[in-house]
Amino acid sequence: MNGFLKRLASGTPQLGLWQALATPYTAEICARAGFDWLLFDGEHAPNTLQTLLAQLQAVAPFPVEAVARVPIGEPVAIKHYLDLGFGTLLVPMVDSAEQARAIVAASRFPPLGNRGVASATSRASGFGAQPGYLSRAHERTAIIAQIESRAALDQIDVIAAVDGIDALFVGPADLAASLGHLGNPGHDEVQAAIAHAKTRIDAAGKPAGIFALSPGDAQRRMADGFAFISVGTDIGLLARGAAGLLDSIRG
Repeated sequence: MNGFLKRLASGTPQLGLWQALATPYTAEICARAGFDWLLFDGEHAPNTLQTLLAQLQAVAPFPVEAVARVPIGEPVAIKHYLDLGFGTLLVPMVDSAEQARAIVAASRFPPLGNRGVASATSRASGFGAQPGYLSRAHERTAIIAQIESRAALDQIDVIAAVDGIDALFVGPADLAASLGHLGNPGHDEVQAAIAHAKTRIDAAGKPAGIFALSPGDAQRRMADGFAFISVGTDIGLLARGAAGLLDSIRG
């Protein structure tokens, strides 16, 4: 079973941290801190396959789940990230069931899907050392659909019903922009949309995740029953820590 899904099944909210600095040094520091999962961002961070590989290797000794956000939900990116060794992928901008089914197909080897076959050259297979890898890779793969648009809200029931979509994650920033409230994810309409999304995800029987806007918001989302919550970013920690240090000295 996929490790991240196993953690979600425990019923304990899983707290994660966004990784956008794209360096193994900071990834290792954050892995040591004790987060349940780290999200390695390929959509907005300056990551390449090589920087992602280095970060995966840096966090491998620690009991943290490595989740990756692909830049786009298309087969080549999905194949590359899975071959690299990520077992859990967060796919941005999933707006329809058709799109969700295509994403799932891209994550499965034939006959379950259309993922390009690699074994001996794939880090995910231990470079060919794992018996039965090709036939069982789908059992260790989890796909999370990111809900972050008005279109996705309209289609959330059918997206959540797609077999192989294992969890759904609400992105407040893009959702706010889609609803006409760019830069204001705290707007009442956005918050109502988040509550609606959570209700529909629950009805589908799948775990719901969200990017929290602050520590207080993270605590509220835990109380709301979100199964996995991003509680900040590595960039945010560095920026606030640097500014706070100067402020403490300069007064």
